[in-house]
Amino acid sequence: MAESPDSRSSTSARPTAPNRGDRPVYVIGGGPGGLAVAYALRARGIRAVVLERSGRVGDSWRRHYDRLRLHTTRRLSALPGLPMPRRFGRWPARDDVVRYLEKYAEHHRLEIVTGVEVSRVERTPDGTGWLLHATGGRELTGAAVVVATGFNHTPRVPDWPGRDTYTGEFLHACEYRDAKPFAGRDVLVVGVGNTGAEIAVDLVEGGASRVRLAVRTPPHIVRRSTAGWPAQYSGVLVRRLPVGLVDRLCRVQARVALPDLSARGLPRPGSGLYSRVLEGAIPVQDVGLVDAVRTGAVEVVAAVEGFEEGEVVLADGDRIGPDAIVAATGYVRGLEGLVGGLGVLDDRGRPVVHGARTPSGAPGLYFTGFTTPISGTLRELALDAQRIARAVSRAGGVSRLPA
Repeated sequence: MAESPDSRSSTSARPTAPNRGDRPVYVIGGGPGGLAVAYALRARGIRAVVLERSGRVGDSWRRHYDRLRLHTTRRLSALPGLPMPRRFGRWPARDDVVRYLEKYAEHHRLEIVTGVEVSRVERTPDGTGWLLHATGGRELTGAAVVVATGFNHTPRVPDWPGRDTYTGEFLHACEYRDAKPFAGRDVLVVGVGNTGAEIAVDLVEGGASRVRLAVRTPPHIVRRSTAGWPAQYSGVLVRRLPVGLVDRLCRVQARVALPDLSARGLPRPGSGLYSRVLEGAIPVQDVGLVDAVRTGAVEVVAAVEGFEEGEVVLADGDRIGPDAIVAATGYVRGLEGLVGGLGVLDDRGRPVVHGARTPSGAPGLYFTGFTTPISGTLRELALDAQRIARAVSRAGGVSRLPA
C-alpha cells in the first residue's frame, strides 16, 4: 500500500486515501528551492510535503566554508512570504542564510519530513500520479512532484590518472571549512569558479605559505559591487536583452573596472560573459582574487592533467609538489538514479525543462534550482516557486488544506 509520511516524524507513516484528490504534492529537498515551493503551494491551499534526506532544512548550506557570503543582495535573495532581516547586512553570511531557512520553515508552518531520502520517482500504475520510493521501503503516492535537490548535489572529482600516487592531503571543496589547517603549508586549489576563488583568497589570508590556483579556462570576473551598485542589479536588467549585446557591454565594462591580469596567467576570456552564463558558467564575483593575483599572493598555474610519482602534472608540462590540494571542481546534479528512466534529462544530466513547465510525457513533474541565472539563483528560485504553484493549482487533482 502506498503511504504518506507523518510530518512530525521521519519514521512513522499514515495511509494515503485512494482518491486522487487526496494526494499531496511531494517536494524533494529541504533547501531554499524546496521550501519556497512548499510555501507557494500552501499559500494556494495545496498540501505540500517536503522530504529532506538529512536531519535539518538547509543542510547543504551548513556545510559551506566559513567565510561564505551571498553574492546576491539580501533584498533580492529573500524567498516569497518572508523578507530577510536587515541585520544580515547587504551580503548575508552563511550562518545567516541557515537561520533564515529555519525561520522560514517555522514561520510558514511547512510540512517537512526529515531523514527521508527518495531514491526513485516513477508514474503510478494507473498513470494518474507519481510513486516515490524512499527510505525504509516507503512508497509514497503524490499528485505531483517537485524535484529541488539542488545544483550542488554530488561532489565531482575528475578521474585524474595517477592520483593514487599523491601522498599529500587531498580534499574536495565541500570538505573545506577554513584556512587554519593549512597555515604554513603549500596549497594548490584546482578550479576557478566562485568557490575556488574564495578558498584561494581565504588560504592567503589564513597564512598558507604558498597558494597556487590551477585554471583550465579563464573565467569572467566581475566586481560584486561598483560604486554601491551590485552586479546582481545589472544581471536583472540585462537578462532579457540579446546575448551578443550583453556580451559586448560586459566586455567594455570589464576593461574599465578590472586590471589586465594576463601577465599573471589570467587573461581576459575570449568568449562573452552572457554566452558563458547560458552554458552554465557563472562569472566569478571578486572578493579579493583580483588583488591577490595582481600582487602574486595567489599564483595562477595551468590546469591539472594528472599525477606522477606523487607530483602534480600540469597542462603546460610543469610538475609541482604541493602539501595539499583542494579540488574546487564542482558538482553533478545526481538526478540519474532519481528520474533517469523517465526521459526528462539531457545528455549532461540536467532537467530538460524547469519551473512551471513539465517534461513531455511527465505531467506533474517539476524541477527547480538547476539553472545558474545571471540575475541570481535565490531570486529565480523565488519566482520559480510561484510559477510552479500556479501550474499545480491549474492542473488540479491535489490534496487541499483545511479551510
